[in-house]
Amino acid sequence: MKTISILHTGGTIASKVSKKGGVEAQYTAKEILDLYPEIKELANIRSRLVANILSENMNFSHYNLIAKEIKKEIAEGVDGIIITHGTDTLHYTSAALSFILENLPISVILVGAQRSSDRGSTDASLNLVSAVNFINKADFAEVAVCMHATMEDTHCSILPASKTKKLHTSRRDAFKSINAKPYAFVYHDKGIDLLRKDFRKVNKKAKLNLKLFNPKIKVGILKTHPNMSAEEISFYKNFHGLILEGTGMGHAPIEKIDKFTSENKKILNEIKKLAKKIPVVMASQCIFGRINMNVYAPGRKLQEIGVLGNLADMTAETAFIKLVWLLSNYKKPDIKDLMSENLRGEISDRTSAEFLEDDFNK
Repeated sequence: MKTISILHTGGTIASKVSKKGGVEAQYTAKEILDLYPEIKELANIRSRLVANILSENMNFSHYNLIAKEIKKEIAEGVDGIIITHGTDTLHYTSAALSFILENLPISVILVGAQRSSDRGSTDASLNLVSAVNFINKADFAEVAVCMHATMEDTHCSILPASKTKKLHTSRRDAFKSINAKPYAFVYHDKGIDLLRKDFRKVNKKAKLNLKLFNPKIKVGILKTHPNMSAEEISFYKNFHGLILEGTGMGHAPIEKIDKFTSENKKILNEIKKLAKKIPVVMASQCIFGRINMNVYAPGRKLQEIGVLGNLADMTAETAFIKLVWLLSNYKKPDIKDLMSENLRGEISDRTSAEFLEDDFNK
């Protein structure tokens, strides 16, 4: 059997109702393993606690901590690693690890649960078992997410680390891949259905390199909206970067059309001033699709004043993580080109109309 290390970081999967009321991350690494003894029959399991934290409390230092613990396990010769994690920011952590872990030799699979492990309806068991089965059977050396594919306990999706988003607050199938197909479905009783082959293969001779986050980097995410104020832009003047979550294909209220829209001219000026100082990157409030600031005149104006991100199809969360990681590891002049370059599968070479059509017709 393969040797798989499970690194526990807390979250709902490690939670139960506390004496104070409400759910808290309380289970130890041993207790979680004892709750799901079936995984011990599938692999040689190493299990230890890295943190016991609800994921909304995580920050860049935690990403570095997890990455360093992954490196330790790889040095010990394990065949795969599972990270148990809270679901609220699981997609931030998966994207972060995909950037940090350069030249990864084995699988790193993040697993969460929408229902705590003390509940009969918990999804933790199938998620954990599916992650173990995937590592056992797939020649896969990437970071990915393993969560329920449907509300039923039939199968899980293996989702790309930098193209995944939580789309529901409580459903067990809350996590979906965005602008990309899952890598695979893992069935409880039918094995693996591999949907893609464009991933790194296991190579235990590969030398892992960590490119960590600088916890002092400050990057904001600002959602554009009707009746916006220029002060909202200028607030970020002392930050290191900004993700501007625009409407549609990457738009912001920057045109003075009539007497009611004089503030828009001020917004344009503030974005222009900010983009001269720090990277300002456009993402879309839409879930699916691609930024295209070439189509409408205001989009072209945003590009002219230095707003980055045109033609990318990253989620706002991944754009945020990527920008912080770039600022942590590269010089400022390099960031413009690297932000638009596909480094970890975060930007699709082309948008599949078939994928989008299938997705919207579900």
